[in-house]
Amino acid sequence: MRDRIEPVGRKAARFSPLARLPLVLALGASVLLSAAGPARAVDIPDYQAALDVVRSAGVHDAVCRFLSTPLPGAGSDTGADGMVTIPDTPEPCAGLPAFTLNDPLAVNEITPDFVAGTALPVPTSAVRLSHLVSSIGGAVNDRTATVLLAPSEGGGWHLAGVRDGDSDAGYAGSATPGSLVFTEPQIRGWYRLTLTTVEPLNDQARDGIDGRSTISLADYQKVVKARYADKLPGSEYDTRGMSSGYGPDDRAAEPTSRTPLLAGGSIAALALAGGAAALGRFRRRRRGTV
Repeated sequence: MRDRIEPVGRKAARFSPLARLPLVLALGASVLLSAAGPARAVDIPDYQAALDVVRSAGVHDAVCRFLSTPLPGAGSDTGADGMVTIPDTPEPCAGLPAFTLNDPLAVNEITPDFVAGTALPVPTSAVRLSHLVSSIGGAVNDRTATVLLAPSEGGGWHLAGVRDGDSDAGYAGSATPGSLVFTEPQIRGWYRLTLTTVEPLNDQARDGIDGRSTISLADYQKVVKARYADKLPGSEYDTRGMSSGYGPDDRAAEPTSRTPLLAGGSIAALALAGGAAALGRFRRRRRGTV
């Protein structure tokens, strides 16, 4: 049988490293997703450090102070800045039922390069780690809460805040083998991502893709590019100070013996020792000020 002879130009294109690059990235994304499931230790750097923080007495006491304080509009006085202060108490957990905190989960977010359209529409370029969440293991006095962890300088994690409700942890833990979960924080949208397909998980996400049940990752990139590309770092939107993003601004918190309860819309977050501002800075560095 006569060997088939390929034209030189065609063979060169077929085996060019540049021609194979999208395939290599796609295969890398496939490996990443094959290991996915609920976003646990495999996705989290310094995972043991995160566990230690979640299990620490300081975090437990912080959650107690949060749960023992009425939310804004439910009996607490909210200042003009939307903040309620919580005084430190010697026994913050007194009178509360015992509770535990679940293991921390990774929260992924879309990346600036993906939004700008400069990254290929593959999972390894589209999303990356933003922060960690850990919910309490059941309701306490008919309330649930979620702890937010931000990375510490030099490695490890620290408490950034406590938020009312447990939906973030619920979504973060809903990844399945072959998929991962990410958020579009600007609209509070949560999505499940397979190798090439994006599936909305809540109403905000469905509204964000015009009610569709699924969308290709490439088409989703076009959606967020149209929505946010003009709001990336260096844009007029950014330089005018409009890119506040998440709750408190980046001003360093002054030392205080009181803990501020930060309220934003229907969400309340307990910011400890400037932790929420640090979380905001980290999230902006990781995804840009969208």
